[in-house]
Amino acid sequence: FETNIGSFVIELYYRHAPKACHNISTLAEAGYYNDVTFHRVIKDFMIQGGDPTGTGCGGDSIYGGKFEDEITRNLKHTGAGVVSMANSGPNTNGSQFFITLKSTPWLDGKHTIFGRIYSGMGVIQRMGLVATDSEDRPKNPLLIHRALAFHGPPPLEQSSVALRNTHELTTPVA
Repeated sequence: FETNIGSFVIELYYRHAPKACHNISTLAEAGYYNDVTFHRVIKDFMIQGGDPTGTGCGGDSIYGGKFEDEITRNLKHTGAGVVSMANSGPNTNGSQFFITLKSTPWLDGKHTIFGRIYSGMGVIQRMGLVATDSEDRPKNPLLIHRALAFHGPPPLEQSSVALRNTHELTTPVA
């Protein structure tokens, strides 16, 4: 994902959540996430995006609407960088996803975990610090310029861009 804050790469857990992984990678390949915002940011909790309407109420899956959860006891919301499907209850997965900013064990068993941040966690952390309004919407847009799907490890240039952006954002300025 290339954003106005920097780039990050998500490692997908195809073995544990094949439908969710296929959904996000196919949507990315189709350009669905291009120019879509992260519409919800809750400091020390998570950032949420993937809704083309920007309201938090939209977004369909590639399966024609919503699809069922893929919950497994093998994956937990332990630590920052866990990527899960956002939903409005059981079996209501569409295109929206969220990325944790810390451990969120109360979400275990309620949201399909389908990946983790592979590189660019500094970008995610910076996104989690933006100013928000009373409804947790960023005051300045957090925009996904482009989302790409890689099969296998990301190309070296993409991974190094994400790593470089992470380094630039976390290195103190003298």
